[in-house]
This record gives sequence, C-alpha cells and structure tokens, in this order.
Amino acid sequence: MFPTSIAGSLPKPGWLAETRKLWPQWKAEGDALRQAKADATLLWIKAQEDAGLDIVGDGEQSRQHFVHGFLEQVEGIDFDHKVKMGIRDNRYDAMVPQVVASLQLKGRVHAFEARLARAHTTRKLKFTLPGPMTIVDTVADRFYGDKVKMAFAFAELLNQEALALQADGVDIIQFDEPAFNVYMKDAADWGVQALERAARGLTCTTAVHICYGYGIQANNDWKEKLGEEWRQYEQIFPALAKSSIDRISLECYHSHVPPHLMTLLTGKDVMVGVIDVASDTIETPEQVADTIGQALQFVPKNRLFPCTNCGLAPMDREVALKKLQALGAGAELARRRYG
Repeated sequence: MFPTSIAGSLPKPGWLAETRKLWPQWKAEGDALRQAKADATLLWIKAQEDAGLDIVGDGEQSRQHFVHGFLEQVEGIDFDHKVKMGIRDNRYDAMVPQVVASLQLKGRVHAFEARLARAHTTRKLKFTLPGPMTIVDTVADRFYGDKVKMAFAFAELLNQEALALQADGVDIIQFDEPAFNVYMKDAADWGVQALERAARGLTCTTAVHICYGYGIQANNDWKEKLGEEWRQYEQIFPALAKSSIDRISLECYHSHVPPHLMTLLTGKDVMVGVIDVASDTIETPEQVADTIGQALQFVPKNRLFPCTNCGLAPMDREVALKKLQALGAGAELARRRYG
C-alpha cells in the first residue's frame, strides 16, 4: 500500500556537475564524464532504496536538463545557435535550441542510464521523459510553423524511445508536462492527445507528471500570483481521466490546490505530492502521513502513490537525501495508520 517514488530528478553530486543549478555545467568530459554519470546514478539508486522507496529512478543524473537531455539526441535541432526565449508563458527567459529541420532520432537516447539502473535494482524502475507539449514550449520553432504539428512530431520520437525503454526493462514510463499547468486550454484541446501519441503501444505503466515547477525563485514568484486557490488542474484533469494514461501526479503538500480536485481523476492512479520541493525544511514522517490521510478522502487506498511535488535537482544534496528518508518513513507510518 502507498508505493513511494520521486517525481524524477535528484541533485547532481559536486564532483559530477555544478550544484544547486537547473542547467549545471559538467565537471568532466568524454569517458570520465560517462563514468561519473554512472557513479552518480548508482549512488542515488542506493539512496532511494535505503530510504525505503518502492519505485526508484536514475535521478536524471546523465541529463543536464530534463528536456534538453532528450533533445541532444534529436536531428533537426540546432544547439550551436541558441536563442533567448520566454518559456512557460514568459515566466522566465531561457537560452533554447532551434528546430531547423524535420525531426528524427539519431539513435537510442537513454539506453545507457536505463540499462544501468535496471541492472542495479530489483525494485520497480521508473524512467522519465519530457512530454511533447513541454518540449514545444522549450525550443524555438524555425521549421514547422505550427506548434501542434511540431508537438506530434516530437511525440513520435518520444514513442520510439519509450518503446525501447520498455524493452530495456523499465516498469513505469513517466512523461513530464509542466506546460499542462500553464496552457490549460491547449493541454485539454491537443496536449493530452499528443501525450497519448507518445505513449502509444506501451504495455508498461504510463504516467504524466504535472507540477508547479522546481523550487526556483521564478516559480516561487509565479505561485505567489496564483491566489488563494490553484485551480489549474480543474481544467486538465477531466481530459486526462478520459485518456489512456494510467497514472497522474499532482502537487499537494504546501500547495493551494483544492484537494477535492483529485476526485476528477476517478479511475486513475494518483501520485500525490507529499514532499515540498520549494523549501529546505525537512518534512516529518507525521506530516507526510497526514498529507496521505488527507488525500485518502478523495483517492482510494490502492490508487494512492506518495511522491515528491516535483524534481529535487536544484536542491542541496543532503536536504534532498533527508526528504527521501522522510518520504519513505512517512509512507510506512501511513501504512500503519490507515492499513
């Protein structure tokens, strides 16, 4: 009961990359970098297991950024001439690559880290990919001239890699779609359809992660403007409830999301965010269990999956480690309370 996992990313050790940054520079190159990525991946798999997490991931240790780590293996994208662009509805500016030709994969994208993780854990393995709508919001289009057409082009590539990850032994493939919380009408109109295209043919568990962003200042400032109730989910959950996606994540702890919105996901597994990624304060097991108890008013026991609100990439490594431990201990307490 209450299988636990993280949203996806974990901090990179200081010997691998710059710390507390979303776009860190690597500390090595070539074979040395590949080995350092592998070492960091194994370190975090062990940390997740030690914390008692039931579903583990690679912590995205081999990716500089959760979107661009995929895009680096896509032909038709110019990384040499990045341009400044407002992303997430101009919440912040980013230097983004340009789509300049028809998109296709250069080959496998995440085989190295997925196979490494699969070989070193017997627990359920989750692997994350950026969702097509969020990719479209994180690149400059100089070729397609239509964001929906470009989203479906990316969805086809994501599907190719997702099917290969499934063959590598991945149990859960999660698509990260923070853009769903920004462009709610587009998400309901075509974003969910593009997501389903990315998941076509998968027989493993499929998931989508929708959050209010990493705990960086730009996101925290944005959330301050959202008012007393955050109702973005209300516009997209009905479309997701009708979709083929198995599992949907949401922010819960320290958010202003009305908890009753979870009832819009009837029939789906719900990944309930019980760990705040915008604060260095470590949750207690009691707080985690209390949040699970609150969610149980709206989600059946067998469909509730405690999770972090979002990724932990820009966090201090020791803080992230303690939050993993709080997640594991809090879920265990909840099992005793509500089992």
